[in-house]
Amino acid sequence: MHHVSFPAVGLEFDINEVAFSIGSLTVRWYGLIIACGLMLAIVYAYFSSARFNVNRDKLFNCVLVGIVTGIIGARLYYVLFTLDRYIDNPADIIRIDKGGLAIYGGIIGAFLGGCITAKIQKEKIMPILDIAVLGFLIGQGLGRWGNFFNQEAFGTETSLPWGMMSDNTGWVTVHPCFLYESLWCLLGFVIIHFLSKKHQKYAGQVFYMYLVWYGFERMIVEGLRTDSLYIPFQPFGMELRVSQLLSAAIFIFGLVMLFVNRNKEEKFYDDFRRKKGIG
Repeated sequence: MHHVSFPAVGLEFDINEVAFSIGSLTVRWYGLIIACGLMLAIVYAYFSSARFNVNRDKLFNCVLVGIVTGIIGARLYYVLFTLDRYIDNPADIIRIDKGGLAIYGGIIGAFLGGCITAKIQKEKIMPILDIAVLGFLIGQGLGRWGNFFNQEAFGTETSLPWGMMSDNTGWVTVHPCFLYESLWCLLGFVIIHFLSKKHQKYAGQVFYMYLVWYGFERMIVEGLRTDSLYIPFQPFGMELRVSQLLSAAIFIFGLVMLFVNRNKEEKFYDDFRRKKGIG
């Protein structure tokens, strides 16, 4: 149980990490929220497949594999940058019930699993990535509220009016980083969804927009967090946050690819919009 407050706006909550229990089975809010976000993402992908010229059955296969590889990737990413915790107890590496999943590892794992599956099925990869990233924005936007119930993924001390405090913050008012990312991802979903419906010119454009949108936000917000994973070595004596560096790289890559492909057009997207009377 956590007591959480946003003192400047007069909001207070008592929250429990556990949603409900059935016998010895305990269901936590974190897992429940992640599952809901995943289901909504799958539903969105299912009904959007035609717009991206993707076979629904093949897409579903990519999703199933991506879920498994995403979980594996999230765990491996976390373990890789916290190896000192597992050297003496390597068996704990598979104990995800004790926590320790990194969202970037999950995204990378899901991408790899989904892309390999698409390649095996001889399906074009970029349209699937376009659908996937819109699903990611839904899942990330909702999933971050799991961090709220766990009272984690918060930032440094702040005097801003939306600052949050709880027993986990040491009763210090801090940046609610989970809220920043949730709102940014949900806003990104709305914006990119409508842009993809009216202005998409080629497969991969939505994917690149996601890289720019999410990379920019994570690059900034990661710098506020107090629980970042750091690169094991310290170049020039500096402690570098893994996710912040990765975010900067994907932000720049996304911008470059949008610029390089700025004049690219594919007939399918023009035909689809014309058929639906869009644009």
